[in-house]
Amino acid sequence: MKALFHRMVQAMGVEGLTIPTTLVKFYKKGEEIPQEVLEYHTDHITLTSCQTTKQASLGDAICLTRQNIGCVAAAISLGLVDQNDQKPFEGPRVYTEIMREHTDNQAKFTPPTPHDFTEGVVYSCKDAGRPEFGLFGKEDVGRYKEVAIAKNAVAEMIAIQPAVMEAVFFYSPEFEELELIPDVIICSIRPVELTRIIQAYQYNTGKRIEASMGGLRAVNSDLIARPYLTQKINISPYCLGARLIAQFEANRLGIGIPYAAFEEIVQGMEDSKTGFPFHLYPGAAE
Repeated sequence: MKALFHRMVQAMGVEGLTIPTTLVKFYKKGEEIPQEVLEYHTDHITLTSCQTTKQASLGDAICLTRQNIGCVAAAISLGLVDQNDQKPFEGPRVYTEIMREHTDNQAKFTPPTPHDFTEGVVYSCKDAGRPEFGLFGKEDVGRYKEVAIAKNAVAEMIAIQPAVMEAVFFYSPEFEELELIPDVIICSIRPVELTRIIQAYQYNTGKRIEASMGGLRAVNSDLIARPYLTQKINISPYCLGARLIAQFEANRLGIGIPYAAFEEIVQGMEDSKTGFPFHLYPGAAE
């Protein structure tokens, strides 16, 4: 995978070009997980899928399970928990701890369950009369105006359900401890790089990319679960959690690519490099 990724970057023809990239590998329940992967399971801290994706692109491999994932919504999207489970996750989690911090009576705070997310209660906390599920204090109007709207929006957020996954491994193309074929590749790119990647994909296939995106669950649903389940490329401008919790940069957006499509992009990038002089695109070399 390292060689394949470097072939793509090299074919873009800009010296020193950096494309933060994360590889995602799923392990289903009952499937043997390599010890080299389990070594990257963090027992002492939890991380959201957005944080994990960002850190993996910087070289920090991380294995997420139900025990250490920091976002209930991501656990649903990635198939680590049943979307209708009515029990809160055990222990503190990054996303729900933000709620606790903005709750008047933190001692009595009960985190939302996966069912609360699925039913739209969390994302429409004001309409649901559940201000403790807000992220920004008493004035937080939620992510959707009404519970019914939120529930419909959640239904459109593709998820790996039923929950068949045991672990999800996030790592960079430079990871060399184990030779793995990723299920999904996430590239954090600027619009100018998106242009060239689409051109490379189309060169040998002629296929258009149809993006499906929303304002929430951008990384776990739009960039991981959707490409995994549909085997089609998807694009997202990132979401609230990705921007505020994982701190994805203002000039970056995400593209989630199934492995087979990534191979097509790399080949197309090499085959079309004289027809698309990327190094001449304004800002390409910045």
